[in-house]
Amino acid sequence: MSTAQKYSFIDSDTHITEPADVWTSRVPSKWKDRVPHVRWVEEEKEEFWFIGDKKLYGAASNAMAGWEEPFPNHPPTYEKAHAGAYDGAARLKYMDRIGCWAQTLYPNLGGGGNQNFLELKDQELMLACVRAYNDFQIDFSSPDPRRFIPIMAVPFWDVQETVKEIERCAKKGFKGILFTGAPQDYKLPFFGEAHWDPMWAIAQEADLPISFHLGSGDFFGEGQDMFTPKRLAVDGMPTTYVRTTVNLIFGIGNQMSDVLMSGVLVRYPQLKFVSVESGVRWIPFMIELLDHQFEAIQFWKHRPEFKMKPSEYFRRQIYSTWWFEKDLTPDVFEKAGADHVMFETDFPHITCLYEDEVKDAIEGGLGRHDEALRQAILFDNAAKLYKVERPTT
Repeated sequence: MSTAQKYSFIDSDTHITEPADVWTSRVPSKWKDRVPHVRWVEEEKEEFWFIGDKKLYGAASNAMAGWEEPFPNHPPTYEKAHAGAYDGAARLKYMDRIGCWAQTLYPNLGGGGNQNFLELKDQELMLACVRAYNDFQIDFSSPDPRRFIPIMAVPFWDVQETVKEIERCAKKGFKGILFTGAPQDYKLPFFGEAHWDPMWAIAQEADLPISFHLGSGDFFGEGQDMFTPKRLAVDGMPTTYVRTTVNLIFGIGNQMSDVLMSGVLVRYPQLKFVSVESGVRWIPFMIELLDHQFEAIQFWKHRPEFKMKPSEYFRRQIYSTWWFEKDLTPDVFEKAGADHVMFETDFPHITCLYEDEVKDAIEGGLGRHDEALRQAILFDNAAKLYKVERPTT
């Protein structure tokens, strides 16, 4: 078997369980006691992330791949977790085992849209921590940079610093930008406002896609009804987890609708967005509904800059990721764009595809489709979007 034949897919959504020293080893010493750090909590026999004295969650609680105890149990320490969750060299060994050529890298502690850095409540420190995380990704990828697709964090609360960080990271080889899908949750302007134009412009110029990941809005904030103490008390953790995950996936649909109707795609026709960890079957319904509303109110008379229907802008500029849906029908790929759908595993989260589950999911979702479509979704679409160097023959 040739090297190229050994690898059958690119994984468009995986996560890093950040090692304990990501920030303590990379920010100035004056902030050592304020940056995210890990402590052992004797009462709970577990390692936890802290910001200051605020306890966040188990340091290895998101590294569930291969963990055999039932949810909500999880690895109490890094040592008990899958080494590929936090170590780049170990990740490559796992990727070899499942036939994965390359993986995108998304965070855990920073949040789905970098929003958790706001907990630091100091603009200078927040920026330093964003930069430290991005520098860490380069270190994580160093065992074989060809096979990792680093997605940069940005200080979205400061658009000028966001532009500077995109410029800095583009030079370092980053392949995408992680951004919040709901800036208004943080009292920032809506997508359609000119405030964001410098960011859209530099992302388009650098040809870096912008990712909206599951959980990039403020789903813990005032007025939210997801992981609230009352919900947990009434429903318990398993019920709350399942319901919240479904709500967050539908939330990405709302965020993509927001982008489509904001005019951003009209003004920046080369700019690309990625819907991450959200599946694909909802897309045909959403864009058909948008088109229906668009036609019903003759939207172009109100916004004459729109020369196409929402579905056409979607297929031109928005990518999506799939991992759990079975028996995907041809119309899903036709409407979502067969050249814009990518495969993911969500490693190492609890809902991830792990080991033999990867092959089973591929066959379950794509079994009825021809080799050309399979090749596009499993490999070629992601390779083109992220400019991935292919394995040699």
